[in-house]
Amino acid sequence: MPKTKKVGPTRGLGTRYGATVRKRYIKVITELKKPHKCPQCGFVRVKRESVGVWKCRKCGYTFAGGAYTPVTKLGVVAKRAAKGERIEETSPAEAEEESE
Repeated sequence: MPKTKKVGPTRGLGTRYGATVRKRYIKVITELKKPHKCPQCGFVRVKRESVGVWKCRKCGYTFAGGAYTPVTKLGVVAKRAAKGERIEETSPAEAEEESE
C-alpha cells in the first residue's frame, strides 16, 4: 500500500477548490495558528480569541489586530499616523542618500 501524502490544514478539503486556493488557505491558517509575540510583555504567548481580537496567555493583555495576524501593514501605518510621524515609506537606497 502506498504511503499517504501529508496535507496539513487542507486535510478536510480533499481535491476541491483548486491548488492555488488551497495553498493560500494553508498560508493564512498556519500564520493564524502559530503563537505570536505579545506587544506588552514580549513573550510568545499571543493567541486569537475571535476575529480581530488577540490575547496574551501570559499577561492577559487583550488587543485588536488583523483577522488572521495580530499586526497588519495597514495597522502599522495607522499607528504611525496617529503618533504624527512621517507616513511615507522610503526605500533603503533613498534613506542612505538623505543621511549623507
